[in-house]
Amino acid sequence: MIRAMFERPTLTKPGLFVTGTDTGVGKTVVSCAIASALRERHRRLRVGVCKPMASGCRLERAGLINEDAEALAHFADCRLPMEVVNPIRFRAPLAPAVAAEAEGRAVEWGALERALSALDERSDAVVVEGVGGLMVPLDPRSPRYMVGELAREIGYPVVVVCRAGLGTLNHTAMTVELLRQAGCRVSGLVMNGKETDPTAAAGDPSLASNREWLERLTGVKVLAELPRGRSVAAAKGKLDRAVVAAADGVDWLELMRVPGAPGTPGGRRGSAETGVGTTEIESRPGPTWGI
Repeated sequence: MIRAMFERPTLTKPGLFVTGTDTGVGKTVVSCAIASALRERHRRLRVGVCKPMASGCRLERAGLINEDAEALAHFADCRLPMEVVNPIRFRAPLAPAVAAEAEGRAVEWGALERALSALDERSDAVVVEGVGGLMVPLDPRSPRYMVGELAREIGYPVVVVCRAGLGTLNHTAMTVELLRQAGCRVSGLVMNGKETDPTAAAGDPSLASNREWLERLTGVKVLAELPRGRSVAAAKGKLDRAVVAAADGVDWLELMRVPGAPGTPGGRRGSAETGVGTTEIESRPGPTWGI
């Protein structure tokens, strides 16, 4: 087992961890759409959001600022300070471990512990967005400590964002298997960037069968298919209405769990059983290799 890099505080509120099959797959768009849908469906719900680590931040007078974190806070109407929404930030546009090493900085895991505590105290439900894919390294002191380990330690069920087109079967199947091996509950898949233009769709015949095959390969339900948006600019506070509508068709709160509660792994390796409310189609063993 890879040693945990931080001490997770006791979390009492339900949450989701959003990861993706790779960088640029649309995690932020999906996370923002989930936060927006939660607000619309549950009017009095205080939605907390967190991007634990971010790189490629811009430098402002107040410090380093990440556009994805800003977008999350906007769509969740989360008024918590950036130190809570995005506790660990780097300027270099690199994987966090690489950025930390390049900048000669230690990863401040204590900042994440404090952020999770504040979110749990001042929110009713929490959406956490990861960085890159599952095997992105987070700390140069422990190169094998990656996003998958972070998701396991936080303990929320995981939603996997995947592409709609050719290549998604391989990337998504590997991601789900790694999550299972890490001991994470996979709540479902979200296909992002579905082509709605028939002419463009004709160039990729896999679009017609990918949803069915993703479910057959992984045993996990596709929760939503978000269309390719013409006005998706999450960092500028814009999401296509069709994207919002697709996300609003899912009761995200039903998928959330409190870490350590009955029926959830609670951050313990090797406990990825299927519980009440899960969207797994069938129970499938993980591989003999993993994160």
